[in-house]
Amino acid sequence: RSRPSPFYVMDEVEAALDDVNLHRFLGLIHEFRQEAQLLIVSHQKRTMEAGDSLLGVTMQPGGSSKVIVERVSTNA
Repeated sequence: RSRPSPFYVMDEVEAALDDVNLHRFLGLIHEFRQEAQLLIVSHQKRTMEAGDSLLGVTMQPGGSSKVIVERVSTNA
């Protein structure tokens, strides 16, 4: 925290966390997003819900890939 990075990339870092530690991780994400941009690769629903945007890749008929981008509403 003494020399924060402006950008972080994380890949499945929370996959093995239990509910208590996942909650702690999401708290840290909330703190870090105030000062940095985060790109998190995840299959955890709660982690995806914490994001501003979701990006995904889906397979189309015929074998071609399609990128899907969705802005998440922050109205709570």
